[in-house]
Amino acid sequence: MARLPRWEPENPQFWQETGSKIAWRTCGITTFSLIFSFATWFVMSAVVVRMPAIGFQFSTMELFWLAAMPGLASGILRLVHSNFIPVLGTRPVVSIATIIKVIPMIWLGFAIQDLNTPWSTFMIIAFLCGLGGGDFSSFMPSTSIFFPKRLQGLALGIQAGLGNFGVSIVQFVAPWIIGFAVVGLAGGPQVFTKGEPVKGAITVTKEAGVVKDVVVNKPELAAAIEVVRDERGRITDVLLHETDTVRKITEEVRRDEQGRIVEVIPTKGMKVDVKRNDAGEITDVVVLNVAKKAMWLQNAAFIWVPFLVIAFILAVLFLRSVSLPSRGFKGQFEILSRKNRARTHTWNCTMTYITSFGSFSGFAAAFPMMIKTLYGGFEGAPDPLAYAFFGPLIGGAVRALTGGIFDRIGGSRGMSWTTLGQIGGAVFLVVSGALTPTSVEQFPLFLWGMLWIFLMSGTNNAATFRQYPIVFAYSPAKGAQMLGWTGAWAAFGPFVFTSLIGMSIEKTGDAVAFFIGVAIFYAYTWWINWWYYTRKGAERFDYGNQGGTWWDKLSEAEKERMRQIDLGRA
Repeated sequence: MARLPRWEPENPQFWQETGSKIAWRTCGITTFSLIFSFATWFVMSAVVVRMPAIGFQFSTMELFWLAAMPGLASGILRLVHSNFIPVLGTRPVVSIATIIKVIPMIWLGFAIQDLNTPWSTFMIIAFLCGLGGGDFSSFMPSTSIFFPKRLQGLALGIQAGLGNFGVSIVQFVAPWIIGFAVVGLAGGPQVFTKGEPVKGAITVTKEAGVVKDVVVNKPELAAAIEVVRDERGRITDVLLHETDTVRKITEEVRRDEQGRIVEVIPTKGMKVDVKRNDAGEITDVVVLNVAKKAMWLQNAAFIWVPFLVIAFILAVLFLRSVSLPSRGFKGQFEILSRKNRARTHTWNCTMTYITSFGSFSGFAAAFPMMIKTLYGGFEGAPDPLAYAFFGPLIGGAVRALTGGIFDRIGGSRGMSWTTLGQIGGAVFLVVSGALTPTSVEQFPLFLWGMLWIFLMSGTNNAATFRQYPIVFAYSPAKGAQMLGWTGAWAAFGPFVFTSLIGMSIEKTGDAVAFFIGVAIFYAYTWWINWWYYTRKGAERFDYGNQGGTWWDKLSEAEKERMRQIDLGRA
């Protein structure tokens, strides 16, 4: 039976005899699927940091756009998904949403193997990767419907928290899985090139951004580096010659009859990197130690296909749908009406969720590129994917672990404390100089500042999912819809955060302006939460199962009146 004819989670006898087993089974299967939804959503953020090293000639801003695009798609798709569960049910929505994500994973796996693939094609693929973020707004409403209010914070926290692990998993697995061939059908290797500046090799003198002089400091490089000047003494090129002690980097590959690379022989050597402006003038010169080796970047996409297929089969076989009173798609948008002040609270919940999940997802997408852009130019620069997964891992873990806590103490209190923590993290990054580094030694400050924000935003996420169904306690359908609606707008986080951070870096050379702006926005949402939901006498307070909620304090007559207003009967 696809639909359950009866569903009464607030009935203790029904819950104990029937409901609990079905609810937790549904939560388990949808959580398994959600993990790989998040993995496919953020796979592009793990891939873009490696694309320049295998030969794609995209600008820094173009790479930021590729990392941002899945967020644009997921936000749009969540606005659609937020309507599905009350109307169509859990089983068909989760099943179809799971299997459709196979398409961008296969397309990306093949596109990444062709260096002639245009940036526009990758933008389309990146948009389709947003399918993995869009269905979140179906998963969460589904879970809220299956559980009684007293367990919603726990269940939603576990599901969303474990689902968020998908972000960490993809950024952790990618550096490992791309290091070897998985199966022959997945394609051959690419040539991965990694270069590190040779500290103290040369001294470069510039005037108005143009190189005027290059002095070789290391005796062993004196015979290898040639500074070429024209008749006016202007530097036109800097060349590297092989000597007894200096070897130029070479690329050694073996190809098949069709010219495709089938083997990459690891090599090491040196290279002089000369950068020029549009007028052809030299703007920088760097001596690099370079290593070349094989990489199978397509594996970062192909690896998720079998897991998506397994999740699809489980969803088809074991999920069921709940029949709910529904007024169709049009009725779902009544959260924007003035009935019971729904519009005001929809705005409040949307803003606060952008602060929590919008920050988590936005920084998760931008984190690898921030590491690469802010610290990638230093000697001994950190590998972005060696650190980026820690943020989503911390945020996802704390979200899963703290849901039950906010059932007890209240979601609004948790939101207040953690939003202050996010403000503190943003301010710390600005004043510590971690966003304007002068050496790689400042990287730990940047890393710990970012991890603190992930910790606070992950905890904030758990608190919000306790709070929002309470705000709309008079209508379980609207509470479920609110989880989907707020999730939809917060899903624009990867697009908004990544693009704005990229623009800040492109225009000013650092991300300070962005973090100042985000701290101000956090302060605004802290005030919203405090005024409407946390302070003594707040309109719709939530002090947890221990302290009670605004809904608990209403008389039965007042509750019934709100229900009738919601249904348009009063």
